[in-house]
Amino acid sequence: MDFKSSEHEDSGQHGGVVRGPRREDVLPETAKTAVKVVIVGGFGVGKTTFVGSVSEIRPLTTEETMTQAGVGVDDTSGVGGKTSTTVAMDFGRISINQELVLYLFGTPGQERFWFLWRGLFEGALGAVVLVDTRRLEVSFDVLGRLEERRVPFVVAINTFPDAPAYPAEELRTALDLPPSVPIVPCDARSRGSSRDVLMTLMRYLHTLATTQEAS
Repeated sequence: MDFKSSEHEDSGQHGGVVRGPRREDVLPETAKTAVKVVIVGGFGVGKTTFVGSVSEIRPLTTEETMTQAGVGVDDTSGVGGKTSTTVAMDFGRISINQELVLYLFGTPGQERFWFLWRGLFEGALGAVVLVDTRRLEVSFDVLGRLEERRVPFVVAINTFPDAPAYPAEELRTALDLPPSVPIVPCDARSRGSSRDVLMTLMRYLHTLATTQEAS
C-alpha cells in the first residue's frame, strides 16, 4: 500500500532528501472549523471513487487485490468486474469554503471488515450513504447500523450507467427512510457531483442543529 502524500524534495545537510508536503496538501491558514464525515455503503457502490474524485489532496487508500480469501464470504454479485477492495479506509479532504474543511473517511464495504466502523465513526458529525439501485439490498444493513449509532446521514444514489432509475419517493419507501432524510443523485466519478452531495449533508446538519436549538 502506498501511504506517501508528499512529493516536494529539498537537499538536507547530509546530502539526503527531505520531503515536505505538497502545496495543495497544506491546510489553508484561514480554516477555522473541521468536520469529520464518513462515506459508507455496501460493497462496490463507489465509496473509494467518491473520496478520490472530491478530495483536494491526494487521497489515502487502503485497497488490496481481491483474493480467494473472500470467496464464499464477500457478496460480489453485481460487481463481477471488481478486482480490488478497501480493507481499512479511504481518506480525503475538501475545503467547502475558506473556513470550513471536511475530512472524509470511506469505510470498507464487506461485512468482515465492519468491526472497523466503531473507530471510523468516532467524532463524525454526519455520513453519506452511497446506494446502487441495482443492489438496494446491500444498503439495508448499512442504514440499520447508522440508525443504531444515531448518525445523521444523506443518501446519494450513485448513477451507474446500467442502473435503473427510480423516483426518489419509491427509493425512500424501498429503503425505509424517514421523510426528513435527503435523497440526491450522484455521479461518484464527478468532483462537482460529489461536492454537491457533501453540501447537501452540510445543509441537512445545519437544519438539524437549528431545529434542536429551537426546541
